[in-house]
Amino acid sequence: MRQPSVIKRCPWPTAGDPLYLSYHDNEWGVPVYDDRKIYEFLVLEAFQAGLSWRTVLYKRENFRKAFVGFDYRRVARFGRREVTQLLNNPGIIRNRQKIEAAINNAQRFLEVQGQHGTFASYMWSWVKGKPVVHRFRTLKDYPPFTREAVAWAKDLKQRGFKFLGPTVVYAHMQAVGMVNDHTVNCFRRSQLSKV
Repeated sequence: MRQPSVIKRCPWPTAGDPLYLSYHDNEWGVPVYDDRKIYEFLVLEAFQAGLSWRTVLYKRENFRKAFVGFDYRRVARFGRREVTQLLNNPGIIRNRQKIEAAINNAQRFLEVQGQHGTFASYMWSWVKGKPVVHRFRTLKDYPPFTREAVAWAKDLKQRGFKFLGPTVVYAHMQAVGMVNDHTVNCFRRSQLSKV
C-alpha cells in the first residue's frame, strides 16, 4: 500500500495554522508588479518590524479597511483626523510612528511613481528585473538581509521613506518575489522558478 506523499514546505510556516500555510503556499515569493499590492506589503512589513509576521497576518483585513484598501493615493492625503482614528482602531497595531510612516511612505511612493512611471519598475530595478534565487535549506541559512536590501534601504531612506531598514526591506523582497527564498526542498520553489 502506498503512503500518502507529504507536502514539503519551508521550515517557517506554523503547521496547523491554515492562514499562515495559505500565505506561504499562495502568496509568499510570488512576483508582484501591481503598485497597490506592493504598497500593501510595504505597509504590512513596516508594521511587522519588531513583531511576528503571524501577528500582522491575522490583522491584515483590519489593516486593509483602515488603510482604505491600501489605496496609497488616498492614504497620502491622511491628516490628523485619520491618524487619530487609526490610533483608536483596536484591529490594527496602534503605533503612532508606524502609522505616520505609512502615510509618509504613501507620499514618497507617489514621488517614485512620478520619476519611474510605476513603483514596480523602480522596485524591480534593484534585482535587475528578475528574482534572485537563493539555495537555503534550513532556517539558519536565512540571513537578516542581503546586499541588495542594504542598497535599496539606503536609497529609500534618502528618498524620505521610514521604517524600511535593510531587514524590513529584505522581508518585503521575499514577500513580493524579488527573491525566491523557498528552501530547496519546498514544493513552491520549483513552481515559482517557472513564473
